[in-house]
Amino acid sequence: MKTVAVLGGGIGGLAACYYLCRSPQVTKVILLESSARYGGWLWSTRRSDGAVFEHGPRGIRPAGPVGWNTLNIVADLGLENEILPVTYSHVASKNRYLYVNDQLHKMPSGIGGVVWTVPPFSRPLLLSIAKEILVKKGTEEDESVHSFVSRRLGKELADIAIDSLCRGVFAGDSRKLSVRSCFPFLYNAEQHRGSLVLGMLLGSGPTPNVIPGPLAQRSRTESWAQWSLRRGLESLPQAITDFLAQSGRVELHRDATVKQLCLSASGWEIHLEDGVISADHIISALPAKALSSALPSSFQHLIQQLQDISTVTVAVVNLEYEGSILPVMGFGHLVPSSEDRGLLGVVYDSVPFPQHNAPNGESTRLTVMMGGAWFQEVFGTPETITEECLLATATEAVQRHLGVTASPCWSRVALQKDCIPQYHLGHWQRVESMRSYIKKNLLPLSLAGSCYDGVSVNDVIISGRTAAEGLLGTGV
Repeated sequence: MKTVAVLGGGIGGLAACYYLCRSPQVTKVILLESSARYGGWLWSTRRSDGAVFEHGPRGIRPAGPVGWNTLNIVADLGLENEILPVTYSHVASKNRYLYVNDQLHKMPSGIGGVVWTVPPFSRPLLLSIAKEILVKKGTEEDESVHSFVSRRLGKELADIAIDSLCRGVFAGDSRKLSVRSCFPFLYNAEQHRGSLVLGMLLGSGPTPNVIPGPLAQRSRTESWAQWSLRRGLESLPQAITDFLAQSGRVELHRDATVKQLCLSASGWEIHLEDGVISADHIISALPAKALSSALPSSFQHLIQQLQDISTVTVAVVNLEYEGSILPVMGFGHLVPSSEDRGLLGVVYDSVPFPQHNAPNGESTRLTVMMGGAWFQEVFGTPETITEECLLATATEAVQRHLGVTASPCWSRVALQKDCIPQYHLGHWQRVESMRSYIKKNLLPLSLAGSCYDGVSVNDVIISGRTAAEGLLGTGV
């Protein structure tokens, strides 16, 4: 394997390069990123006074093989001392809220929250859990998340909790999202154990083979629920980029939009605005639609499957208020679609990560998430909506939901266009079909990134690793 081109400099593409450049099998790696910066949706603002604001993911879960894998990279890059852990005993882990019927409700937690009836739910969760073991296994190859949870745990939990969860994680509609692709552990628990409860107790299928290093072991010992980095999560892609630059084996190109891909007997020709690059193999970590528009027209089957993967736009509004203004302490609150279709949730950033506050004077940082699958219905097209309108909607929501009468002393609006792929029904078949087509036609092409195997930071990193190791003949 002489030259591998990696398309897309988000965290998935960077991870693929990171694993490739550590192998003696690859002579040269070329990374092509269309924008002016690397890191994709891992994007942090570091203000001159020391405050940090996240415009994408704000915390990463350390649990399981995919979580250990990310922490192993963090340790390899020498970022251990930058870690900001949040333990399960922290108030941000124990207190998560739902905004239902115009008021905040703490999500049930602990034994009491399961045994007793806790608003906004009309009966104890224990009843739903006890009955779940007796529910028959589904017969469909795929099912919406809402349908699956309604069938196994009841419509109320699906309408309120799961609807909100899907909005918080995917900015998506639980009635359209695939349980098999979005929550594979739930689907596998039913398939392999006949029950979610038994699946969680006994395990529900294979997981990547990752050995936890010292930092990952520390996260287990200290019971971390999530973590960030002192200078924001963008520090991770920046550290990987520095590692790649210093390796001497990776060519890094920014502002390099891939216009067209041509395949011949000698390999790929990658056409850019200002020239052509040759490569023996391509790992694409581009959004599915961007890849589809660059592929040769003869790859019609692959192009169609890629175009069928839709994405949603999310408005991320960072707000800072003087003083301590929160009526409750916790991670934040989610909003079910029945309550407010446009507002997905509010994260109380200062609670889990007070280290990101400005060091001088007391302040509260919040992030309001809006739009997602409902963006156009509520706000119109992303091209026509103004930042002023999004800011006004966000501040009004904070006032209504949290009783905050003060105006923010600082704000930033980021419109993240097409940022989260939507795994609708049949997504697993689409991905399987694409990879089968690539294999059958012996195409020197690998697919990685959030469009295929998971949207979390951990999932995207492991997809970059899987693509690299599949090419090198090793496996995760």
